[in-house]
Amino acid sequence: MNQDIINKAAEIICKNTMHNSAQNVSTYCTIALIDLNGYPTVSTISPSKADGINWITFCTGLGSNKSNRINRCNRAGVCFCNDKYNITLVGTIEVLTDPTIKNEMWYEGLENHFKGPDDPNYCVLMFKTERYNLLVDWKEVEGTV
Repeated sequence: MNQDIINKAAEIICKNTMHNSAQNVSTYCTIALIDLNGYPTVSTISPSKADGINWITFCTGLGSNKSNRINRCNRAGVCFCNDKYNITLVGTIEVLTDPTIKNEMWYEGLENHFKGPDDPNYCVLMFKTERYNLLVDWKEVEGTV
């Protein structure tokens, strides 16, 4: 049963990334980071790509609040939820500027914020899950990756 819930959560996450959503449909999740004063903050963000519950990428600006917070403290939480599920992931996150990764994670809509995948202000946030709490189909599973 645990693996079934993990697989369903993985499908939900993958369907809710910008690379897998219907064209021109924005998808969101929440991300929790520690702010520059040491307090937790939560904001919405569009996930770019994911490998199930293992890792999720996001795109943002290199000097943004998110990237600045991550550079100070790399611990993070991510949550996908609606009235049918609550997928909470806890782990670490890092800021990536590798051109190959930036190009791979680029999606339509980012051009509203950046000149292109080689824009020096554009970066990718890579979240890697360490532990999870999944509530899918009214079944709950906790564990570590």
